[in-house]
Amino acid sequence: MGDGAGWGGAGADSDWRSAAGSGRRVPGARDVMVRMHQQAPASTADHPHLSGWWQRLPPAAGAAVMATGIISVGLNLVGQSVLSAILLVLAAGGWLLLGPAFAVTFLRDRKRWKNNTHTPPALTAVAATAVLGTRLSVLGWQAVAAALLVLAAAAWPGLLLAVVRHWQRHLPGAAFLVCVATQGLAVLGSTLALEHQGDWLVWPALAAFCLGIVLYAAALARFDLHQVESGAGDQWIAAGALAISALAAAKLTLWPGWHGAPHSALRTTTLVLLALDLAGYAVLLGAEIRRPRLHYNIRRWATVFPLGMTAVATLSAGAAAHIHWLRPLGEALLWIAVVAWVLTAALLAAAAVSSADSDEAGSDEAGADGAAVGQPGGADPLRRRG
Repeated sequence: MGDGAGWGGAGADSDWRSAAGSGRRVPGARDVMVRMHQQAPASTADHPHLSGWWQRLPPAAGAAVMATGIISVGLNLVGQSVLSAILLVLAAGGWLLLGPAFAVTFLRDRKRWKNNTHTPPALTAVAATAVLGTRLSVLGWQAVAAALLVLAAAAWPGLLLAVVRHWQRHLPGAAFLVCVATQGLAVLGSTLALEHQGDWLVWPALAAFCLGIVLYAAALARFDLHQVESGAGDQWIAAGALAISALAAAKLTLWPGWHGAPHSALRTTTLVLLALDLAGYAVLLGAEIRRPRLHYNIRRWATVFPLGMTAVATLSAGAAAHIHWLRPLGEALLWIAVVAWVLTAALLAAAAVSSADSDEAGSDEAGADGAAVGQPGGADPLRRRG
């Protein structure tokens, strides 16, 4: 994202404010996503030392870590420990790759960093950290998981406020990341409480869960429903946010401190949220079948994450509510998510190879042009004309 690009750019913000006040058309989700994901990061041109590919990764790349991490969680739930461990390593590696990129941008290109943090994909930093922490907690690495909770909780309020301040109407599916990031804190906090790392954690987890529901409603009121048919992948976060809300509710239901009405209320809430998630899943899947979008787009990782999260939520809700038939459904949904992960990763690899070939061809062409400078018939770009 370049300076002034995306939701966080000063120019974009002023344009939308004036549009809303003057009766001109407020940019729709398609306009927003084009500005968020297609404008080149021009600011790196002023900083040659920042031109590495790893530093130019957009915030939306965090969705790949989220998708990989939650599928690792799901595979662990169904006893596929080897596959789960492989994906955990990949998720941790992706998190370690994106962390320095975020830090270097903050230290050396503050303007671009500020522009990025105004966009909803910046909240994938919080969500990815929470998902990774949850998987590590299940693995038994409680100290690391607790540290990741502190890190995610520290980053969450500033990023959330920056994103919400730049909200407009007709938003794309990425808007639901305000809910996903918040519920990620609830999931990790309640997971640590269940692992006997502090019963007090259940209370801030419950508060984050309730706030996440409010944020979902606020995002839904601004969501561009046309994205269901035309979105490039992130429209699935509308279902993914319900899935992670159901997972947070299931985790809270499992806490042994609840009795009577509070336990029953959380159990019912879990099942209602799961039902809404599965309904949204069906609607979005139907839209994908009616209008296939098969080319690679980084936003497709925002499709894989809800697929995996729905599977994990179904498995966890079944365990929390003691509804046994939800387990085979969750297992089936998990393998669908695994297939989607493999396909998306393959498309990413193919796109990377194609990009590398294009860069090499461009470099060869530039070298040929340079060799022609000063030779008979060659054009010297430094020679004065006229």
